[in-house]
Order: sequence, then structure tokens, then C-alpha cells
Amino acid sequence: MEELDGEPTVTLIPGVNSKNKQMCFDWGPGEMLVCETSFKKGKSELVPGCPFIHIIRKDVDVYSQILRKLFNESHGIFVGLQRIEEELTGKSRKAQLVRVSKNYRSVIRACMEEMHQAAIAAKDASSSRQLSSQVSILSAMELIWNLCEILFIEVAPAGPLLLHLLDWVRLHICEVDSLLADVLGSENPSKHESFWKLVTILVLQGRLDEARQMLSKEADANPTSAGMCRILGDLMRTMPVLSPGNTQTLTELELKWQHWHEECERHLQDSTFASSPHLESLCKIMLGDEAALLEQKEHLNNWYHFLVTRLLYSHPTVKPTDLHFYAQSSLDLFLGGESSPEPLDNILMAAFEFDIHQVIKECSIALSNWWFVAHLTDLLDHCKLLQSHNLYFGSNMREFLLLEYASGLFAHHSLWQLGVDYFDYCPELGRVSLELHIERIPLSTEWKALKVLRICEQRQMTEQVRSVCKILAMKAVRNNRLGSALSWSIRAKDAAFATLVSDRFLRDYCEHGCFSDLDLIDNLGPAMMLSDRLTFLGKYREFHRLYGEKRFVDASFLLLSLMTSQIAPRSFWMTLLTDALPLLEQKQVIFSAEQTYELMRCLEDLTSGRPLCGEPDTQQLQDDDIEATKVEMLRLALARNLARAIIKEGSLEGS
Repeated sequence: MEELDGEPTVTLIPGVNSKNKQMCFDWGPGEMLVCETSFKKGKSELVPGCPFIHIIRKDVDVYSQILRKLFNESHGIFVGLQRIEEELTGKSRKAQLVRVSKNYRSVIRACMEEMHQAAIAAKDASSSRQLSSQVSILSAMELIWNLCEILFIEVAPAGPLLLHLLDWVRLHICEVDSLLADVLGSENPSKHESFWKLVTILVLQGRLDEARQMLSKEADANPTSAGMCRILGDLMRTMPVLSPGNTQTLTELELKWQHWHEECERHLQDSTFASSPHLESLCKIMLGDEAALLEQKEHLNNWYHFLVTRLLYSHPTVKPTDLHFYAQSSLDLFLGGESSPEPLDNILMAAFEFDIHQVIKECSIALSNWWFVAHLTDLLDHCKLLQSHNLYFGSNMREFLLLEYASGLFAHHSLWQLGVDYFDYCPELGRVSLELHIERIPLSTEWKALKVLRICEQRQMTEQVRSVCKILAMKAVRNNRLGSALSWSIRAKDAAFATLVSDRFLRDYCEHGCFSDLDLIDNLGPAMMLSDRLTFLGKYREFHRLYGEKRFVDASFLLLSLMTSQIAPRSFWMTLLTDALPLLEQKQVIFSAEQTYELMRCLEDLTSGRPLCGEPDTQQLQDDDIEATKVEMLRLALARNLARAIIKEGSLEGS
């Protein structure tokens, strides 16, 4: 088992005294409940406890309105990448993966810009600080991602590698653009207080064309330094650079660069710029002089800017495999032992060392949510860079991080829908995790429940479909929406609950004399076979329909079969027998003698109190006056019908 690098951070909960009180807690999929108990530490007596239960969420970023846009936008990119995986081959594969990486970065930058604007517009200092802190985190994320894109996805070779690193630095150190606009906007740019600062930063960033333009303004305004400005400008113009469309080899570039470097050194030794400290300093920078570069620490901002500038003017054809040597020495030189590396420094250093797993590990520790590491790891996995790294608990790194990220999304009331797709693309544990998480989604509205149900049905998650339907059926019963409850119980294929709802329908019929939701009951079809009680409900409704259509013979056969087949609940027998009364009183003989005997037997079984087939004897009808009257009326009607039936059947036999 892997060892932890350090002690986990301590989260202080306001109002909770963990030193004196024993704590109790309960874990959830995305949060933890914490409260004080009534026991003091080391003592058994009860003392008053804190009345609050605290909810501690492991991923609060999902509740940020702006970051939600990051999650939504990146979800589309992620799903698109999974779907085009099979189409990616050869050179087109690399280009497509680079494009996907740039799309991710553009989403981060858009979110960062919006967060920056929100920080400016914030009304209170606390909110502004919080948003500004988030901007810094997003900026660091984009910085790391961009470097990983250059080193791991584009896999730039010597030569183009430096061009990519220059673009990387320029993109993330953009204060020079506002400074440039400020200087050029002044009446006399060369006299501007930040003129030489601007020229120095432009040279440090390798923006030599713009630096030459600024020097030409100095030459125009100061004739005494015009010659020196022209010479330095020519050196800037002739500096060999491997442009993207250039076909020259690295050897040719190195030879040209060596000649150029020697020319710069000759001008410095000849004291060409001795009368202008600024120009002399610029020449030393272009020679890659470490002391001169370190003098510009305030303009370099950070060690990786120092690294790229140092490579530009000392090792322009640096190989990827040599990067970590220069990176480590640049970090040591820049910090000078005065401070220790920050987490961002460690992450960038791991990238320069081509240690992908360390990059992911450091990012997981430093960043406040799983979004970054989950998506970066997925992209690197598509680049076939993580195939050999399996975790000790049975999953691979990509799947583990995607599962963690998706679990965090499920803690949010609407972002959980995005999490479903992330679980879908985790072949090992994704389905199991989805089943566990989707059962915990609060079904606050029927619309939300239908969405959950559709997701479960699309994935043949039978148990979850049944669970959701049962929950909705229970809610419908509580709200006395029996039709909806019956519909959900049928959909859940829950016989017990269908029986319960059918009993409620029958009870309502006994109380009000009519059925609700007739359309549903009339169209049960094969679903009525789910339970005996539901079958009875459907058939009993069919009896009423036949009676209403004056199909008395068919109605009588159905009524008798409901009683003799014992499908009808015993508590409903009196209602069925009462329904037989109008048929017994018809001018036409409906029930035959044999059928009448069956009805008489059912009546006697009911009044004698003998339970049939284990049915509980729930009513003692002989003690009820109303029931007694009904019984007498039924006996009389049955006796008359029996007489009429015997006479009719005898006459038919005689003829």
C-alpha cells in the first residue's frame, strides 16, 4: 500500500469543540455529517452538547456558479473525445488530441476571464479575495496543462520545442502588453519612465522584432546612441531562429547561432555599448549571461521564465531529454536558497522531468477539486502514456480519478447528470458506482424522477428502475393519486405494492360507489396479471362495463367466476353478492340453478364466519343490522331465483 507524503490538512469546524467533546460522524458519497455527542472526553457523565449537525463537503467547487460553466463545457469535450477514439489513427490522431487539449485550455481561460471580471465587480473585499484566489488557481491549471500539452501531447522535438516554450511563457506573462500600450501611447515613448523596462522584458521574452522597433524610437530621439541602437537592432534581426516553415536542419541552425553568438560576444568585448548601460545589459542578456539574467529577476517574474530565456540565448536547440537538467539548475539559481519551491514549482519540475504520474499526484494534492487531474489524465491516457500504471486496489489511474470527479458531481442537484457520462466511460467500476450514486439522488420532482428513470432504463439497470418506480408510487399514494401510484407499481413490476394500491381502489369504491382513473383500469391489459388483487380489480371493472352494456349473462358469469375462483378478497364478497341482486331480480332468469347454488354457498360461507384458504376472518357480519338486512334480501332473492331457474330448466327438459 502506498504511503502518504504527509499528514492530511486539518479542517476546523466553527462551533465544534473536538478537544473536550466526543464527536460522531457519518460518511456519505460526497459529504460527511459531523456533530458533538453528549459525552466529555475521558469521562462518562452526560453534558449539554452542540445542537447543530455540520455538513462537510469534500468538493465545494461544484457550487460555484462560474465553475459550473467549466464543468458543463468540458463535459462536452470529454464525451466527444471518447466517441472519436476509434477514428483516431496516425498523424491525424496526434493533431486531434492536440486540438482537444487546446479546447480544454480555452474553456479554462474563458472561465478564468469571467472569474476575473467577477472579482473586479465584487462588492465586498472577502468575495473579491476569494474570486481572485480562484483566478490564480485557474491560471496555474492552464499553465500546467499547457506545459503538459507541449511535452506529452505535441511531443515537440529539439528546435520547435523552444518555440513552444516561448509561446507558453508569453501566454502566461501578459503584463508586458499593457506596458507596451502605455509606453507607445505616450508623447515621447523613449522618454517614458518604463521604456527600458519594456525593452528588457521584450528581449527576455524573445520578442526581438518589437524590441527593435522600440530601439528605433530611442535612436530617433537620441542621435548619440543611434549607432549603438542600430548595431544591437541588427544583432536582434540576424539572430537565427527555427521558424515553423523553415526547412533548415538543427546542425545548420547551431552553426548559424554559434556565429551570431560570437558576433554578439565580439561587440561586448570591443565595448561597443560601453557608453549605454541599458544596451550593454541587453547584449549580455542576448549572450545568455546568467549573472545578467539574474539581475533581471524582477522582470522575469519566476524561475520558468528564467529557464526559457536562458535556453533561448544559450541552448536554442535543447533536447526534451535535457530539459530537466536546465530546469533544476534554473530553479536553484533563481531561488538562490532564499526560499523553498512552491507546489506549482514541484508540479512544473515533475513535468520537465517527464514524470507524468508525479505531475498527476502533485496536482491531486495541490488543487481543490478533481476536475483538472481527471480530464488531464483521461487525455494522456488517450495518448497511450498511462497504459502500464495500475493502482494497487484494482483500477487504473484514469478510471480512479474519473470516478472521484463524477462522485463530486453527484453531490450537486443538477450537475449529477454530467457525472452519469463519466461513469459510463469507466469500464471497470463505472456501472457499479453509477448504481450506488443514482439511488441516492433525491427525487424532489416527478420531472427529475423521470430523468433518473430514463437514465436507468437506457442502461438496463433493472433494480434501480424498480426502486425509482416504487418511490414514485409511494409518493403518489401519500398524495392520494391512486392512478399514478398504480401506474408506477406496474412499471416497477412490484406485485405487493400493486396489491396495496388495488385494495385502496376497492376501498374507495366501497366508500364512494364509483372508480377513479377508469381509463387506466380499463386499459390494464396483460399488466393485470401482476397480482391477484390487480387481476380482480381489472375483472371487477369489466363486470361493471358489461352490466352497463346490459350484457347481463356475460356479467353474471364473470361475477360468479370472481367469487368461486377465490380471487376476490373475502372482505369484498358482500359487495359482489350485493352487485348480484339486480341480476337476480331481472325478469329474465340470468343465473341457472347451479349458479344460484354457488351464490348461496358463498353467502353461507360468508355469514357462517368460516375463513376460506387461509383468508383472515375480518368481519362478523351477523352482529351488524345493516349487513343482516342485506343477507336477508340476498337469501330471499336467491330463493326466488332458484325457484324460477328450476321451473325454467324443468320446462326446457320437458319440452
